[in-house]
Amino acid sequence: MRRISLGYEYLARIVMMIVVVNIAIIVHTLFGLVAAGFFPSISAAYSTYRRWILSVDDRSWSITKTWKVFFHEWKSDFVGANVFGWIQFVVWAVLLWEYWFVQQNNLGQMGFAVSGILLVLNIIYILFVLESWAIRSHFNERAGWIIRTTFTMILVRPICTFFVLVVVLLVGVAYYKWPGLMVACGISIPIFTTMMCIYSWGKLPSMDIHQIEPLEDDLKKRHQTDVNDQQ
Repeated sequence: MRRISLGYEYLARIVMMIVVVNIAIIVHTLFGLVAAGFFPSISAAYSTYRRWILSVDDRSWSITKTWKVFFHEWKSDFVGANVFGWIQFVVWAVLLWEYWFVQQNNLGQMGFAVSGILLVLNIIYILFVLESWAIRSHFNERAGWIIRTTFTMILVRPICTFFVLVVVLLVGVAYYKWPGLMVACGISIPIFTTMMCIYSWGKLPSMDIHQIEPLEDDLKKRHQTDVNDQQ
């Protein structure tokens, strides 16, 4: 019974954190007059969740702690996040416009082919955007390195990529069915679920659940590997 109550409390704190981060995104976006505040808020949300994930010994974050961490990350990455975000936005705007143009004009069989290609490109770009902010929150590297690493991870970590896509689609369906959930959680849930997918299947150095929170089977495999190396 105690385990059930502790599990319920743990889940409730996660929900509370997600709601607080969503409110923080809205407030800090307004602080930056929307245009200058949105992308730093996205970056801060990713960084906040990263710090929470790595706080294995104490994930019982209060509202105050969540807000302070978010504000610190928002302020420290204000300029860099805007540069990174606006470049992404321009590229995505071009892709969306191209897709819209093809859909609105009768281009024959070639149009169907181009439409399909653009749809796939847009889906890949959505995955890239979601994962690139996560990579950027974990590594202090230049934009070019972040871009290369993100595309590499999309390709070489297909399980992670698959779950990111599935979870985001499920969140979209849930938001469609329950609009109140979207109001309460906004983009905070997609960011949180993306970070959890990468933590679980992305195998990033220093942010890998199999290293930070190894299960008994993982410990046995690691021990066997160490024994084999010694032999």
